[in-house]
Amino acid sequence: MTPFASAALLGFAATLVLAFCTWVASLVKRDVSFVDRMWSLLIAAPAAAYAWVLVPGDDLRFKVMAAIVVVWAARLAIYVSWRNWGHGEDKRYTTIRARNEPNFALKSIYLIFVLQAMLAWLVSLPFLAAAANPAPWTTIDAIGAAIAAIGFVFEAVGDQQLATFKGDPANRGKVMDRGVWRYSRHPNYFGEFCVWWGLFLMALPAGGWWSVISPLIMTGLLLKVSGVALLEKDIGDRRPAYRDYIARTNAFFPGPPRRKPAR
Repeated sequence: MTPFASAALLGFAATLVLAFCTWVASLVKRDVSFVDRMWSLLIAAPAAAYAWVLVPGDDLRFKVMAAIVVVWAARLAIYVSWRNWGHGEDKRYTTIRARNEPNFALKSIYLIFVLQAMLAWLVSLPFLAAAANPAPWTTIDAIGAAIAAIGFVFEAVGDQQLATFKGDPANRGKVMDRGVWRYSRHPNYFGEFCVWWGLFLMALPAGGWWSVISPLIMTGLLLKVSGVALLEKDIGDRRPAYRDYIARTNAFFPGPPRRKPAR
């Protein structure tokens, strides 16, 4: 077996083992939304495996990519854990649980945990590409690192601003349209989008064009699956003030607020 194949298999094994441990914790707490807390770590785990098998100690590209993913993964895991602490199982998973009883505890292995492990492994592919073919640092690397860093800051600031807004009782029932939320209805997701397209750009000089599946998957999740589409499915019906927010604010890519139409 080639070192590339060994690294790829070890990375997949690492994310599966972590997913299995998360599944066990979900059985104890009867809460499969534990997987949300571990999502970023499921992506970082195979990156660590690739480093162990393939990366020489002096590879600047992989060092920078690893630093970005470690900081990103740690912040997101801590933030999601803090946000969800004491709230029980997320309603998305409660719905899935009700739809798949009886024996959801066993079914959740493949419905939730193996599926997320597979997605996380695919998202980690830019790290495999960079580890497998060390190459000199280029301008494309610098651009990719800058995009990923800007995305991380945008995501972290968006989450912090939203948490502060929700923590003020005076804002109960109001729509968050301040700070970066003034320019995008989902600035945290836009930041995540930038992180993964930036990391993909860094893999390109190492011949990692094939790892484009990583940012494509993440973009699909953010826009069509668990991100924008899910959160805004019926929010305009439940919160009329949000319809006005939609009318004047970009959904994803930041831009200046639109003026209200004259009446």
